[in-house]
Amino acid sequence: MASAACNRARLAVTASAFALVVAAGPALAQDAAPSQDATSVGDIIVTAQKREQSIQDVPIAVTALSAETLDAMKIDGGSELVRAVPNVSFSKSNFSMYNFSIRGVGTKAISASSDPAVAVSFNNTPLIRNRLFEQEYLDVNRVEVLRGPQGTLYGRNATGGVVNMIPNLPGPNFDAMMKAEAGNYNSMRGQMMVNIPVTDTFWIRGAGSLTKREGFDYNAFNETRVNDRDLYSTRLSAAWEPTDRFSANLIWEHFGEDDRRSRTGKQLCTKDEGPTQVGSFTVTDSFTRNRMSQGCMASSLFDDAAYGTPNGGAFSHVFMGALMSYGYDPDEFIPASAFYYLTDPYAGVTQSKNLREISTAYDPKFRAENDVVQLNWRYEFNNGLTFHSQTAFAKDDYYSTQDYSRYVSNDIFTDSSIVRSSSPGGSALPPSPAAPGGIYTDPQLGPSSSILSVDVSQSDNKQFTQEFRLQSAWDGRFNFSLGANYLDFKSEDNYYVFNNLFSFIGEYFYNQKLSSRFLDTIPCGDPSAPAWRECVYVEYSPLSELEGDGHNYFRSRNVVRTRSLGVFGEAYWDVAETVRVTAGLRYTDDRKTPTPYPSQLLLGASPDGTPGISSGGYVNRGYPALPDVKQSWDAVTGRFVVDWKPNVAFSDDTLVYASYSRGYKGGGTNPPRVDINPEVIQYQPLASEFAPEYINAFEVGTKNSFMDGRMRLNATAFYYDYSDYQVSQIVDRISLNENFDARIWGVELEGAFYPTPAWRIDANVGYLNTRVADGEKSIDVMNRTQGNADWTLLRPWVQVPSNCIAPTKHVETILSFGFDGPTTGQALQALCSGSARYGSFNPEFDTILPMWAFFGFTYDGVTEAPNYGRGFDADLSGNELPNSPNWTANVGTQYTLPVNGWDITFRADYYWQGESYFRIYNTEYDKLKSWDNTNISVTAENVVSGLSVQFYVKNVFDKTPITDAFTNSDDTGLTTNVFTLDPRLVAISVSKRF
Repeated sequence: MASAACNRARLAVTASAFALVVAAGPALAQDAAPSQDATSVGDIIVTAQKREQSIQDVPIAVTALSAETLDAMKIDGGSELVRAVPNVSFSKSNFSMYNFSIRGVGTKAISASSDPAVAVSFNNTPLIRNRLFEQEYLDVNRVEVLRGPQGTLYGRNATGGVVNMIPNLPGPNFDAMMKAEAGNYNSMRGQMMVNIPVTDTFWIRGAGSLTKREGFDYNAFNETRVNDRDLYSTRLSAAWEPTDRFSANLIWEHFGEDDRRSRTGKQLCTKDEGPTQVGSFTVTDSFTRNRMSQGCMASSLFDDAAYGTPNGGAFSHVFMGALMSYGYDPDEFIPASAFYYLTDPYAGVTQSKNLREISTAYDPKFRAENDVVQLNWRYEFNNGLTFHSQTAFAKDDYYSTQDYSRYVSNDIFTDSSIVRSSSPGGSALPPSPAAPGGIYTDPQLGPSSSILSVDVSQSDNKQFTQEFRLQSAWDGRFNFSLGANYLDFKSEDNYYVFNNLFSFIGEYFYNQKLSSRFLDTIPCGDPSAPAWRECVYVEYSPLSELEGDGHNYFRSRNVVRTRSLGVFGEAYWDVAETVRVTAGLRYTDDRKTPTPYPSQLLLGASPDGTPGISSGGYVNRGYPALPDVKQSWDAVTGRFVVDWKPNVAFSDDTLVYASYSRGYKGGGTNPPRVDINPEVIQYQPLASEFAPEYINAFEVGTKNSFMDGRMRLNATAFYYDYSDYQVSQIVDRISLNENFDARIWGVELEGAFYPTPAWRIDANVGYLNTRVADGEKSIDVMNRTQGNADWTLLRPWVQVPSNCIAPTKHVETILSFGFDGPTTGQALQALCSGSARYGSFNPEFDTILPMWAFFGFTYDGVTEAPNYGRGFDADLSGNELPNSPNWTANVGTQYTLPVNGWDITFRADYYWQGESYFRIYNTEYDKLKSWDNTNISVTAENVVSGLSVQFYVKNVFDKTPITDAFTNSDDTGLTTNVFTLDPRLVAISVSKRF
């Protein structure tokens, strides 16, 4: 009977992921420690059926961290979980989300329609959009990290794993806590909690936290501190248990932040000056070299040269200055252009080598709000069955704006107030109002004499989920768990890039007032403007009141609705007293409906609706939607596990298991590109969709306790067959998502040991080996020619975002004609793609400038160049997956001394992460060096009085490793945004329990 009860308890533990309370590695038997230790997650688990059983009996690779563990290791939020879990990496993304990667499986696909590979859940509800990175933990019961594909127990499919934050819920006993903390950077933090039993069956609980901190980074231009923190969280919950068979709880959690947090770190660049030799032709002038420069070179981010600036002379919007003139200065024989376009506007500009120092005229702004409302209830029937329901609604709003570059250019605008002449020695012209004193006032960004570029990342999301589960708790050898869930997710992401050169071009090139003798503008839509005249709508609303219909800035609008239905279950069969078989299946039906809104930067049309003959646009204002794209996939996934508990002499308790599981993640659409009319400007085609990804995961593991519970050692080995891994890079100003096959294998060790009752050591180590399958290939935007000297990189028209490659022999022919810089530059642009107004080398393309007649050769850059002129494929065979370090390791130790009724605990933790790559191409440019992190703390606790005092130092050696990076678009020079750790934080806190 005792054995049967033990097996039933063991079964109940695995029957629900809600039961995963303790970590596979850190937990030690309670009787081996002097008390429930601060870093011991414990050895007792409570399931939905109130059964108690060690997590060591659960055949799942899982780490769970209690509130005490999180506090002792100074893990304040989701990004710091890397220090407690093997084979995990984390990085903030360039936009509104992040990449939490488990065993090399993360979210490197950037799209409003992409799904997270690691499901992040609040109290078992998966949240597609959440504030895992920004939000600090509040009144947490535990955080669980499950490694490997999940989906047959609860929630959504996840190919990488699950991060599940379980809050403390109301209970029948009064409890309260207050905590205050002060530290460097003028940090002030506070937390409070109160639990009130209103009646014997109805209880309420409230919790709140607040963090205010000065900026981690210094803006040398404005002489301000940025990247500060001003955030808070609140949670209200109520629980009702009128009978032993029925219980319900309602939770509302709110998070808010309003500060100057930087969304990304510093922007690095090793300047590309352009080639000095093209074939046999020597290029001597910088202007021509700039037309063959990609802005930044593909060099290591760890070289001193990486702290440079891009070659702004390569920017097509800088080159446009050649097409706008104020007239002729006295004694000059060339017109005074609106921009200083002949030289690099960043020439001589260098950056501090301190990753925490930027230089910008625009301080960042950051706002986020997140609400989650969740209703849970359960009912136990008389026949050993329990029905569970979970209903949740979540809303997430996000806004972040910052300087696009984080450094300041030289002056770019020519003084328009100078009196000039219509021709050399000709009659005087009235001054232009464009840039008096060399200062242009942008409608959104205000006045500036230099290039000012600002981006905005904005997101608005709503999610509804409903889940039902039916579980058995029978006395026999068979049990089951069945469930179904539905998700309805609506999202709108907007990403803007504002640049004062864009607005200037819109006003004074496309909207130039032709009837004026001087450079002037007439707004698009002005009644006095000719109906036939093409114009580009320039929005004059300030940034804080943006209408969002202007074409003088880049806007990527991404609207998508996702509906998902899942039916899942697991069956459990005790084959023998020590052997159990678990089999689970899941059917998923995903339906996604993206609404594409193409971007419209500097695209125009005539007021009468005639498409633009110069810009290539169809409309001059607004962002018309294309027809909805309807996508659907269904997938059958599952897992099969055999576990065995042998009676062996060398351990107190041993579990051995082997499992197979299959994971699935839906596909999606690539964001819509710029809406160019192909009859006006030729345009390179790109894939519009990306495929789902699948993982076949094989895993073996063992969990062991030794020395009467004083030592615990767990080991796991796994192999993944990965199909259609999703990863993106910026192409044509959008995130182009691609699919590649790969394989992954690795080993994980987790252990804990008490040498004495007061001394504890715990550690984990992970080894990871990832490889892209043979034959996979992709175009590397940082190296489009792949070293082929027969092809040369070129910059295209201002409306065309991406660089192209063209035959070196044709480039050499154009250069040898010896035309002036603007004419040569225009001809080189035509090698990328033909333009109806500005020329083409393709006789089949209708243009007013037949370049082939001028230069004596024909060429179609779309059909005759590799991959439509986008470049040569890079061979990815055998490359490592991004953000997949081969090694991760953490070791922690603590010692507790009793002193006059107080327990004084000294703790130190050391984490190390090996080398990795931030892109799939694995070049020297992509390499991320290994880095480490050390944290220490001293805690004095008096259990009788409920008083605790803690002093801690995080990032003891104040290290600033580059933990990840992001490559920006071609038309902004392929600069690189980097990410690093928070600086050294020193603080002392006092807490009191009542």
